[in-house]
Amino acid sequence: MNSTKRYLITAALPYANGLKHIGHLAGAYLPADIYVRYLRAQQREVLFVCGSDEHGTAIPIQAKKEGTTAQAIIDKYHPIIKQNFKDLLISFDIYHRTSAPIHHETASAFFKKLNDQGDLEIKESEQYYDEQAATFLADRFIQGTCPNCGFTQAFGDQCEKCGTSLSPEQLIDPVSTLSGNKPVKKSTKHWYLPLDKHESWLRQWILTEHKDDWKGNVLGQCKSWLDGGLQPRAVTRDLDWGVKVPVPGAEGKVLYVWFDAPIGYISATKAYCKEHGMDADILWNDKDTKLVHFIGKDNIVFHCIIFPVMLKLHNNILPDNVPANEFVNLEGDKMSTSRNWKLEMQDYIDDFINKENGGPAMADVLRYYLTTIMPESKDSEFTWKGFQDANNSELVAIFGNFVNRSFVLMHKLCKGKVPPLHATRLDSKDQQLIKDIEDAKIKIEQSIEHYKFREALFEVIDLARKGNRYMQEKEPWIVAKTLEENPLNQQLIDNCLHLCLQLTANLAIFINPFLPQTAQRLCHMMKVVDKMLEWKNGGRIKLLSVGYSLRAPELLFRKIEDSEIQQQLEKLKAGAAKADAAKAKTEAALTGDNKQPLSQEPTVPSDSKAEIQFDDFAKIDLRVGTIKTAERIPKADKLLKLEVDMGEEVRTICSGIAQHFTPEEIIGKQVTVVANLAPRKMRGIESNGMILMSEDHTGKLVFVGPDSLVPNGKTVN
Repeated sequence: MNSTKRYLITAALPYANGLKHIGHLAGAYLPADIYVRYLRAQQREVLFVCGSDEHGTAIPIQAKKEGTTAQAIIDKYHPIIKQNFKDLLISFDIYHRTSAPIHHETASAFFKKLNDQGDLEIKESEQYYDEQAATFLADRFIQGTCPNCGFTQAFGDQCEKCGTSLSPEQLIDPVSTLSGNKPVKKSTKHWYLPLDKHESWLRQWILTEHKDDWKGNVLGQCKSWLDGGLQPRAVTRDLDWGVKVPVPGAEGKVLYVWFDAPIGYISATKAYCKEHGMDADILWNDKDTKLVHFIGKDNIVFHCIIFPVMLKLHNNILPDNVPANEFVNLEGDKMSTSRNWKLEMQDYIDDFINKENGGPAMADVLRYYLTTIMPESKDSEFTWKGFQDANNSELVAIFGNFVNRSFVLMHKLCKGKVPPLHATRLDSKDQQLIKDIEDAKIKIEQSIEHYKFREALFEVIDLARKGNRYMQEKEPWIVAKTLEENPLNQQLIDNCLHLCLQLTANLAIFINPFLPQTAQRLCHMMKVVDKMLEWKNGGRIKLLSVGYSLRAPELLFRKIEDSEIQQQLEKLKAGAAKADAAKAKTEAALTGDNKQPLSQEPTVPSDSKAEIQFDDFAKIDLRVGTIKTAERIPKADKLLKLEVDMGEEVRTICSGIAQHFTPEEIIGKQVTVVANLAPRKMRGIESNGMILMSEDHTGKLVFVGPDSLVPNGKTVN
């Protein structure tokens, strides 16, 4: 018996600095929506909150790129993202925004309480300052010469020519992109959250209390952070865009976006409760509230370590679960905004939903395919062929086919009404189908309760598959040919179609959290109200009354043609080619290969990190490892086989460094490993990762690793 009084469900706040792609949808918003729709069908009290994250340097950077203001950027993208979610049937109770006054008030009060309690520390440090612009400079507003390749317009966080990650202090001859002047170092103070003081209870709470109910990928990343030792983290920043720090002596400072954004869940709750006459404090302060955060893996540390510390200090409830998903790749490659290798939600909506003759339930079709490939434990891949197959071979050929046959035969053989069930004529196949319906409910709800949405959806489709098999074995159209000789055989037809129609009603209930449009269309065909979709009705075979007239069957799904898939593939490749051309043009300009003078205006190149955003960069999982063994691979002049200790595991990695190092000299060396690279066979050996390398001025390879000893498995940020 579930004792939870209420559920508070959040989905990660998306940055309002551009359109969001279907990887975002599959990672956080679709699983959250499935779970919420299931809870609502269970008649549980639930609030589903989200909103746009509208602060941080990504917003003014995008504004600079588009030649406008930060406010204009968020006002442009917030309504688009909100409408995209609505079009794809994500059923937020409120989709708020962090630029709203109630959020500024909530975040300010949150900071002030922690500061007044003495839970924050103040530290001073020297940072770059633009005297003409009278402002401290974020990394992206500093340019200079890259110390690695000599490129003269590298940014303070990354060189766009060689890709090296940098800090502003590493740049040669740095200048401010705001004024073009050389910045000076100036002392500034900031407020810090001392995470190191909370390691003990975090370890107990995460690794002991939740070791059996949190996902392995979540526990593993948390353990890596905890084992590496937590450090104080700044909660303020010198910027003019964001929530102002509400204490004396903090002029010109705002709350750091990672601190301010999750408080958006609380401010969104307050906004909803204010409008509906509810008490937001009960939701965030009552231990009987079950708080669940749906996020992508790049947000694990914020929602499992940092935000819980904030909540605990603020006397709020802690999350019961954080079912983070991995990433969705696209057609064999990582999604990338800078390379235009992506499928934005808006693109799908334009091409399949808003398009004339787009067909029925096309939002459901995307939801279906994304659920079948949901990256619940590892990265997955969206392919247009897979999308087509999921629709044509499963939704059309299995689910839609079963429903259509049931309704057609009911109208043809039972006068368009639900036929009676003749108990004395039930056989073992009938009894098995009844049991399959009952068992399906149990399996589906257990899977959803444990956030295994792929598994739950499989059970729904498998039940439709069993219905098709049952009908094929019963062959009521063949039995109908015997009625002249044996009129009592109508009872066999009645039993078959009665059970098929009751199965259809159950399919409507079970599919509703996943494909709400389809559930509604089934209700229309069965002439029943939405109340039938309540979860308590699932597993029963008395949902449709005997003698009740049902409507004629309607098309639930349409077939997707090869030409549509080819068009999408060509569109994807054309977009990538256009991005490559723009990148080549930019690189030519930046390296002096064309005759045009370089612009003196502060610009962001078309392939810059500002366009990648943190979501895309964080797809690369960089971790520290130590080389335990190294040996040459026979008949491979360039390859060494390495055994690398990654903390919780030892990986075999083949690395092309044999011409630069002997095996003996690199044993014990700490290195940086791309940990989420797909395995690849090299000389018959499966390599599980890649070692990051660079070149010195002579062209010799050098390891890109930590400057000091770091625990194995530690994430490189």
